[in-house]
Amino acid sequence: MNDIKKKLFIAFFLLIAVVLTGVVGYMLISGDSFVDALYMTVITVSTVGFGLIHQLSTEGKLFTIFLIILSVSLYGYVLKILSENIALGTFFKELKLKKMQKQINSLSQHTIVCGYGRNGQQSVAKLTRFGQVCVVIEKNKNTIKQLEEDGRIHVNGDAIDDAVLEKSGIENAKNLIAALPSDADNLFIVLSARQMNKDLTIISRASDESSKKKLKIAGADNVIMPDKIGGDHMASLVVTPDIIEFVDMLSIEGECSSNLKEIWVDELSQEYINKSILDLDLRKLTGCSVIGFKTPDNEYIVNPDASTKLIKGSTLIVLGRPEQVSKLQTMF
Repeated sequence: MNDIKKKLFIAFFLLIAVVLTGVVGYMLISGDSFVDALYMTVITVSTVGFGLIHQLSTEGKLFTIFLIILSVSLYGYVLKILSENIALGTFFKELKLKKMQKQINSLSQHTIVCGYGRNGQQSVAKLTRFGQVCVVIEKNKNTIKQLEEDGRIHVNGDAIDDAVLEKSGIENAKNLIAALPSDADNLFIVLSARQMNKDLTIISRASDESSKKKLKIAGADNVIMPDKIGGDHMASLVVTPDIIEFVDMLSIEGECSSNLKEIWVDELSQEYINKSILDLDLRKLTGCSVIGFKTPDNEYIVNPDASTKLIKGSTLIVLGRPEQVSKLQTMF
């Protein structure tokens, strides 16, 4: 519970205490009934200035003065709390955080990115370009400011904390990327995330081979080693430069659109289910070529035969120029 809520709760209980003090005081000093004593207390504490039920004795007048001073002090305390929090920006920050948490709670099929470092930023930027909704978990104060400036949906906290993962809407999420610099932290995240959402697709960063194996055992679907990939890529540019440059050109994003596109067979019209790639006739309709096929058992077939059956649970990987892929996207 945050500080402002604690102080407001204290102020509320103090108000109840003042009212009870007034009721008991008027009942004992003036001999009023409970209702009359409550009436006198309310008009005194609220300072509305309605008429008295009866003339007050000297003791009653002194008690009324005491009650007024007590209530005015209480109002001053509440005003101090609100003014301090507004001056420090805490009040509006709390409102902003509540609004963001409400937005996160309404999400489904989103991607959670743990860590907004170099890898995390690149992941979020690419996912955003492809229209994917991301929720970033970050604990660094300076990075939180950057997230606010970038307009990113985020949760302020440590991703290894289960409560923070819950705040990110992990139960309704589709994917999670563990991009923290520490392999141990990523391992904790993968373990917790897999327990919270069995259907979650988890992708983790790793620094060495031993961590990669542990992350796989913990429940990561894919483990990426950025340093290894970078080194292999640089070496490949020396050994087979033309092939690597050509493959780089066939990225999943270009200046205008994608060069590579996935087609989930389940999303095709029912007339194509259990038909062949030849029956789909993508080359004639869009100009794109089928260069890969993924079976329901996660087996990849490079340059599949035209007679390959389009069974449910499989995926087609097609290649084309930006305008061809754009035409493909309008059809599927």
